[in-house]
Amino acid sequence: MIYAINYDLKRPGQNYDELHKAIKNLGDWWHYLGSTWLVDTNLNASGVWDRLAPHFDKNDRVLVIGVTRDYSGWLTQEAWEWINSRLNRLAA
Repeated sequence: MIYAINYDLKRPGQNYDELHKAIKNLGDWWHYLGSTWLVDTNLNASGVWDRLAPHFDKNDRVLVIGVTRDYSGWLTQEAWEWINSRLNRLAA
């Protein structure tokens, strides 16, 4: 399943390298937009959150949500190919 991980990090100057490592360890990932990651993982949304929660401050805001076939936007061809290849695999 592909999940979008979106966040607003509220603490100026905070080092979020460990958060980024935790996201990358969830599975195949794509990161092109500043505070949005797409991750292809076998975990459910709660499992993703459980792994990431320790890396956020209490005042940060986070949304983990599944990606469906109903999507649109303005991204690079490489981004669409990453998304489509994984969603097509789910349909097979």
